Amino acid sequence: MLKMTAAGLFVTDMEKMVAFYRDVMGMKTDWEGTPNAELYSGDMCLIMFGRKDFEEMTGRNFGYPDKINGTVELALDLPSYEDVDREYQRVLEAGAEPVLAPVTEPWGQRTSYVADPDGNLIEIGSFGKE
Repeated sequence: MLKMTAAGLFVTDMEKMVAFYRDVMGMKTDWEGTPNAELYSGDMCLIMFGRKDFEEMTGRNFGYPDKINGTVELALDLPSYEDVDREYQRVLEAGAEPVLAPVTEPWGQRTSYVADPDGNLIEIGSFGKE
């Protein structure tokens, strides 16, 4: 049976994106400028590869969104509603693009959204208590 171990992003600027996920989102990495990067948050691995490098590797051209990408999200979970509010504010101050300020949904989740420098959606949420 297949086991998902990572999610990947094909990025426009590796240095900028690695710095964002390392410095703003707090992911761990030992990336040293290679064509691919691995960043970790708990058991999740986020891999990155340059778009131009991927096109050269595959011999194909691909289409990429030029604004906020509504195709996929990276979801980050926190223990409490208050943590969502604090983390949302922290990542905005660190350079994330605001998409949705924290709101409590009818199904009991406190959720918010920001975008990374390439326009990928990041959900910061919690099913914890207020």
